[in-house]
Amino acid sequence: MARIFYSLALIIISPLIVFYLYVLRGKKNAGYRAHFKERFGFISRALFSNNKPVVFHCASVGEVLAATPLIKALQHEQPQLNILITCNTPTGREQVTAQFKQSVAVSYLPIDFPMATTRFLKRVKPQLLCILETELWPNLMANAHKQNIPVLVVNARLSEKSQQGYEKVAQLTRSIMQSITALASHDKTDANRFIELGLPAEKSHVTGSIKFDITPTTTQLDKVASLKQYYKKAERFIWVAGSTHPIEHELILDAHQQLLKKQPDALLIIAPRHPEQFDKVAELLTQSTLSFSRRSQNNYQNEHVLLADTLGELQCLYGAASVSYIGGSLIRRGGHNPLESAAFSVGVITGPHTYNFDHVYPELTKLKGACVVENADELAQQLITFSQNKKACQTLGTKAAQCVAKNQGAIKKTLTIINQYLELKQ
Repeated sequence: MARIFYSLALIIISPLIVFYLYVLRGKKNAGYRAHFKERFGFISRALFSNNKPVVFHCASVGEVLAATPLIKALQHEQPQLNILITCNTPTGREQVTAQFKQSVAVSYLPIDFPMATTRFLKRVKPQLLCILETELWPNLMANAHKQNIPVLVVNARLSEKSQQGYEKVAQLTRSIMQSITALASHDKTDANRFIELGLPAEKSHVTGSIKFDITPTTTQLDKVASLKQYYKKAERFIWVAGSTHPIEHELILDAHQQLLKKQPDALLIIAPRHPEQFDKVAELLTQSTLSFSRRSQNNYQNEHVLLADTLGELQCLYGAASVSYIGGSLIRRGGHNPLESAAFSVGVITGPHTYNFDHVYPELTKLKGACVVENADELAQQLITFSQNKKACQTLGTKAAQCVAKNQGAIKKTLTIINQYLELKQ
C-alpha cells in the first residue's frame, strides 16, 4: 500500500520532475536534455545483443569513480560479461565513457515511475542489479525482485540521519529492504542500521568500503609526473581545491589571496564540482586581483590560479599537488571523496562538514592523513603552515596513503558476493 501512495505521489508531481530535469537543469547543462527517453525506460535493446547484462547503478561522478575499480576487476575476472552502467547525471555519464570507453554500455536510470522501471527491466533483461551506496528506488527494486532479478546493494552506507528519514516511512522502507537480495556494507554500524530498518540479518555482509581500493595506474602516475614538471617550477607550493561549490569558491579564492602574501609563488588549482560552474568561477577570478588561466586552453603562464575546467583529470591534479582541500566541506554539502588525493600520497585539508564520508574521515584524521579547518581563515593559515614546513606537508601525505593501504580489500570481498549471483556460461 505504501508503494502505491509513493507511486501516485510521483505521478502527480511528474510535470515538476520533467520541468526540473529538462528545463531548469537542461538550461545549465544540455546533457540533461540528451537521451531524455531513457528517463522513462526507453532503452535501446541493441545495446546488449540479446545477452543479459549486469547493471551497475552509480548516481553520479563520485559513485562512478568509486565503482570503477570494482567493475574493472569484474571485467578482468569475467571478460564475457555484458555490463550496463546507469547514472542520473550527464557528468556521471561522461565519467563512465572516460573510464570505460566502449567496454560497457551506459544509460540514464529511469525515473522511479512504475511503468518506466518495468519497461527498463523488460528491455534490458538484466541478470543482476548492483546498486551503489544508498540509491534505493522502491519501484525499481520491487519490480526487479518480482522478476527474480537479484538486487545487490554494494558499498552500502547509511547515516544516522538517513536512517531516521527512512523510519518516517517505515512501511515503504520495509518494502525496500524486502527487495534486497544481499547487502555489502562499509562496517557493522551501517549493517546494523539496515537491519534495524527491516533487512534480514542473513542478507547483510560487512566488506569495508571499496573507495579505499584505489591504486594509481601507471598511466595516471606518468600523467602526474608530467603535470608536476609543467606546474612545479622550482618546487613551488601547489594546492588543489577539488569539487568546490558556490559560496565555497569565494572562500577558496580568499584563502589563496592570504597565502600569496606569504608565498607569492604559490599556485591554486581550483576544480569546481559541476561543469556549469566553470564559467562562473572564471567570472569570479576575472573580478578579483588574481591572475588565472584555464586548464582546457593549456596555456599556463605562471598565473596565480589554474581553473581546472576539464573532466576526468582531478585525480591526477591531486597527485601533482603539495596538499589538497576537498570541497563541499566548508559549506554544508557533506564533503566529497578524500581518498582520490590520499591514494597519491597527497594529504587532505577539509572543512567540518564531512557527513557524506563519515566512513572515511574518522579513520583518515585518526591516522593523521587529514586535518580539519573551520573557515577560510583557518584554511589559509593551514596552507601557510604547510608551505613553510614541507616535511609536515609530506608527512600528512604519507599518513594519508598509509590509511588507504590499511583499509583495502573490499573489492575482493564484494566480488565474491557478486559472483554468487552471476549466470555464467560455461
